Amino acid sequence: MTVPPTRRRRLRTWAPSLDGEGLHSVIATEADAEAGPALMDLASNDYLGLSHHPQLIAAAEAELQRSGVGAGGSRLVTGSRPVHDRLETALARWLQRDRVFLFPSGFQANLAAVLALANRHTTVLADRLIHHSLLVGVQASGAQLKRFAHNDLHALHQQLQACRSQRQDARLVVISESLFSMEGTSPDVPALAALCRNYGASLLLDEAHALGVLGFEGRGLGLGLEGITMISGTFGKAFGSGGAFLACDQEQADALLQTSGAFRYTTALAPPLAAAALAALDLLKGHPCWGSDLVKQSNRWRNRLEAQGWSRPAGIGPILPLLVGGDQPTLEYQQRLEAAGVLTVAIRPPTVPEGTARLRLVLHHRQSDEALDALVNTLGHGDLRS
Repeated sequence: MTVPPTRRRRLRTWAPSLDGEGLHSVIATEADAEAGPALMDLASNDYLGLSHHPQLIAAAEAELQRSGVGAGGSRLVTGSRPVHDRLETALARWLQRDRVFLFPSGFQANLAAVLALANRHTTVLADRLIHHSLLVGVQASGAQLKRFAHNDLHALHQQLQACRSQRQDARLVVISESLFSMEGTSPDVPALAALCRNYGASLLLDEAHALGVLGFEGRGLGLGLEGITMISGTFGKAFGSGGAFLACDQEQADALLQTSGAFRYTTALAPPLAAAALAALDLLKGHPCWGSDLVKQSNRWRNRLEAQGWSRPAGIGPILPLLVGGDQPTLEYQQRLEAAGVLTVAIRPPTVPEGTARLRLVLHHRQSDEALDALVNTLGHGDLRS
């Protein structure tokens, strides 16, 4: 396999700074190696900065003492712990869904979701930019895949119409996300749900990046909407922990429990991670404005970047993609920012379409103005680059 130098991936290791707000680049194989300077984190998905919150750490430590490091089995054997039940129940209430099931990772949860909704007799209509895990799920299901232009509900409408005109009883599944991780964009979720309902299509909505940030009290853009069959989410982003979940109605939950290999044949989510996620959920309930505050802050950053001559990053949330175009110039911006103490990551094809390499800036709750100043001063004038 030949990979061009500008597209070669390099695994780097990071040590959190003592205050938990920055990251040091380290060489993990050299025990005594000196860490580099702490960089301001504009790259991780720890949107609310909860991964180092004392309440999450205390909850994880207490659960570690009670339950040990790992669950030691699948949920259907000996792996279920009281903390799993408490988290699933609390999350289902918060999301206004009948049932929640926990998974060790978001990739695994998305695989389980697609396989629960689709089979070789299904036509899946998917946004062109959905996450790789969802595409792998479609491939594994054997379903026919049709893709529509990103967030283009008119195009989706036409495809649904064509599918129904060909076969009234066709089994249709639509897959989209409420906040796209590389674009920072969101579809019109109420309109998307209504469209699926009108055409009798199941809707799988991936809320991994939106939960904790977007929607009423940070409860995602699918809250309270009819027409959404299943929601997937993770604890590795705004929740500051690890693991993932699926939320659905009772009928789908029964089907998942009885048939999902991704749920049944895996060791249960580590209890300390579940406890930390539960503590994060309690914090979100107690601070319902954290998400909207971050959205307001993100708007200020977008205004400042636009005033600096950069094309306004799409969307409203904490993911701000700065489109550069070429691979090499994007890498040079990343290196220049890192030298100035700002950590961001150059995202290149095939993760994003050809010619759209970008800096993926990720804003965190209460990110300092110092970080914004360092960013715009180092980037310089954008000349409306897009």
